Amino acid sequence: MKTILYKILIASVISGAASAELRSQAFPDSLAAYLEIAAMKNPGVQKTLLEYQAALQKVPQVSSLPDPELSAGVFLKPMELMTGNQVADFRLMQMFPWFGVLRNAKDEMSLMANAKYELFRDAKAQVSYDVQKAWYELFKVREEIRISEKNIEILRIIERLSLVKYKSPASGSGAATPAGSMPSRGSQGGMGENPSGMGSMTGNQTGRSAAASGVGQPSMQTSSTLSSSMQTSSMQASSAQSSSMQASSMGTSSGRSGLADLYRIQIEILGLEDNIASLKNQERTVIARFNSLLDRDPVFPVYSDTIAGNAPVGFAEKMALDSLLADNPMLKMIGYESRSLEARKRMISGMSYPMMGLGINYSLINKSPMLESAMNGSDMIMPMVSVTIPVYRKKYNAMKSETDLLKLSSEQDYRATINSLKADLYAALLNYQDASRKAKLYEDQRSLAARSFDLLLKDFSSSASSLTDVLRLQQQLYEYELKLIESKADQNISSALITRLMASSTN
Repeated sequence: MKTILYKILIASVISGAASAELRSQAFPDSLAAYLEIAAMKNPGVQKTLLEYQAALQKVPQVSSLPDPELSAGVFLKPMELMTGNQVADFRLMQMFPWFGVLRNAKDEMSLMANAKYELFRDAKAQVSYDVQKAWYELFKVREEIRISEKNIEILRIIERLSLVKYKSPASGSGAATPAGSMPSRGSQGGMGENPSGMGSMTGNQTGRSAAASGVGQPSMQTSSTLSSSMQTSSMQASSAQSSSMQASSMGTSSGRSGLADLYRIQIEILGLEDNIASLKNQERTVIARFNSLLDRDPVFPVYSDTIAGNAPVGFAEKMALDSLLADNPMLKMIGYESRSLEARKRMISGMSYPMMGLGINYSLINKSPMLESAMNGSDMIMPMVSVTIPVYRKKYNAMKSETDLLKLSSEQDYRATINSLKADLYAALLNYQDASRKAKLYEDQRSLAARSFDLLLKDFSSSASSLTDVLRLQQQLYEYELKLIESKADQNISSALITRLMASSTN
């Protein structure tokens, strides 16, 4: 039976390798392909597989009879017998344990091998969970980088809107502030000096708005609003050139306020750029941990999807608990160990009975010249029977007591494991529900914040709202997007943990 199971396991490993190769060709970079690679190449999984294969080799060791004993003796001086001179004596003996000892020993080792197989399943499930967790963490980090870069683009467009208002004669800054005192970001795409080429600035603003519109889903509406707001500010600047100049003191005050707004935007951009640098370092750390699970080089490139995976709609608590109790590898491993202890106790009971031995004794006899008997020189063959007498009962009683205590310990381990798994399952279910609820909440908040941001930008372009309100709402929108990505990643990680506890992904 174990040989058949072993052949089935080897066949499944070979078919799994072929399946992994086909999947890697069809989907060279996907989570499913990564899971297949981890199952085949992870050193921890391979270690438990080899331990299971080694445990199978113990079954024929304990289920075989003891080796027969052959003893031989040679007389240096032949012994004179009535039938001749005995020169050598040979003895062959085979011992037989009590009935059922070998069968129970075989059952014990077979059950221990099954326990090793469940440990192998648990290692596969753990590696599968670790791979999914690292993959979703990588997804989250890369989405945070994308969102931060998108917000930098939005801030730079707001920066140019503020620059249009800053240079507008209606604000008095164009007359009161020299061109050389305006802040510049140079090659970073920020502010520059262009006191006369307003048409070129407007064209550049339109191009940057079109580029920003492809960054994310909410940025399409925001970028169109930014573009229309920039056009409105440009029209206001053109119409303001034909109006009368304001008072000099008012222009100086407005110019200082415009400079302060531009500096505030640049501070926000610098903060986001530093955050992106930290996130990229975090990305490299996650990639290294992910590749270690696949037994690859730490810098090997890793693909992550643009969506948060396929988290299930929901889990039924009763169904998850029933699946956990029925098929969790750790519980099944403890169950096999407990049954192996029962087989060991039966084996010990059989060992406490006598062992029987059957053999034969062959005596080599040469002819004696002093004898004239018809039996002179005839070899002697003597069948033999031996029996062990287990009179020292203390050791057998101690072995039985040891097995009983180990079985009680296994039962307590089973209960403790169930309690721990139930607690982990309930925590994972609650985390999944919280993440699902938060994902919906942040999605709604992000949608409302995006609409409010569009309206506020229109007001800002017409000087009906302050830059402080725009930046505050833009920061809220940024935080909602980050929290939405985090909640989606947490939802998928909790889903992977529930699947790992239910052991529905490994059979």
